[in-house]
Amino acid sequence: MKKQYHTIRKQGNFNEQELATFLAKNGQGLLPMVELIEQSRMACDQLIDVTGRAVLQAVLQLSAAQVAGGPQQQGKRRPDSVVFYGRQAGQVMLSDRKIQVERPRLRTKGRGGKEVEIPAYSAMQNPSPLGERMLDTLLRGVSTRNYKDVIPQMAETVGVSKSAVSRAAIEASEAEVETLLSRRFDHLKILIIYIDGVVFGDHTMIGAVGVDSEGHKHVLGIREGATENSTVVTELLQDMAARGVDAQQKRLFIIDGSKAIRAAINAVFGADQPVQRCRAHKLRNVLDHLPEEQKEQVKSLLRAAWKMEAKAGMSRIRKLAEWLEREHPSAAASLLEGLEECFTINRLGLPPSLQRCLATTNIIESPHAGVRIRTRRVTRWQNGSMVRRWMASAFLRTEKNFRRIMGYKELWALDAILNPAQSAATQVAA
Repeated sequence: MKKQYHTIRKQGNFNEQELATFLAKNGQGLLPMVELIEQSRMACDQLIDVTGRAVLQAVLQLSAAQVAGGPQQQGKRRPDSVVFYGRQAGQVMLSDRKIQVERPRLRTKGRGGKEVEIPAYSAMQNPSPLGERMLDTLLRGVSTRNYKDVIPQMAETVGVSKSAVSRAAIEASEAEVETLLSRRFDHLKILIIYIDGVVFGDHTMIGAVGVDSEGHKHVLGIREGATENSTVVTELLQDMAARGVDAQQKRLFIIDGSKAIRAAINAVFGADQPVQRCRAHKLRNVLDHLPEEQKEQVKSLLRAAWKMEAKAGMSRIRKLAEWLEREHPSAAASLLEGLEECFTINRLGLPPSLQRCLATTNIIESPHAGVRIRTRRVTRWQNGSMVRRWMASAFLRTEKNFRRIMGYKELWALDAILNPAQSAATQVAA
């Protein structure tokens, strides 16, 4: 070709069909790509960016020609058993886009001839990534009304409506709920379980995150309902036990202070399980009953007491409650409620480096914050099913960024304290 040129219709658009025919006739360089598409179902995003839909047409023509034993030739009879049989409008799925194409048709010769599949066209029919990609887009803070701003654009190729985005996202998130709630934990030794709630509009969800003996965190389950609802919490713990969280093993529970959670732990895992009250929740509850001028002093005294040995620390807090009783009785009552469970980690004698991450439910509140970030654009929670889908999807994505807890190297000490017989047997075996 000595001159650069392109073919233009009267309307001013590129003659895609003529370009595709040219590429098919002079497309030896495309043949390896045809084979690659047929064998590995690769997406053609880079290919589209370079030459557009015309190259897709060429790929389909080349693929059809390989099956038919050669390119289509007008007015020439072919000895092959497979022949060209016109064209038909179709579409292919590439990444998150639907591409409209005109595909050639093949059929076997003779009466009663049957349609013959074009390998490249079949390879590009798989729509499975669409729902997952759409859902991931939504969870990054994009509403269905603005999906066109984030889906890679290609003129006249995107055939996805807003309702299709919503349906695809719902289907994908339902699958992720099933994935989350069907996971098993038989292979893990869960030493710590954090339980806390998160609010979505008028709905509350309870989440449970476990920490194994190596310090890795795992989302154990979710349930719709408040932490004060003992039935909901009991169902959550029973489901975790049914999926491999051994109810006979002793472990440490970190909770927000709900009596319903404590009762559910006793019912499912036994009353001898150690429970640590979240000190951050306790501090907020106490300070809410105090005037501004006293908050800093009480906060400092509480934090100092929590660093002491259990007996001495509880004694200090009781004296603080006596001091508050006269002018702020509600603050004193809140201070004394669940006092012993605020010192569980002190009584266990755990290393300070490990106590730091076991004193509060921050371990689970961090993924909850990730959930809130991913769902911040949702302004109307229609029902509990919608909340559950979004929370499960956001939890699974947040879980990918989980790191081991601080002080994980000292978890062997917690295991030895909670399960001395098992630890001794492990040491003997070693």
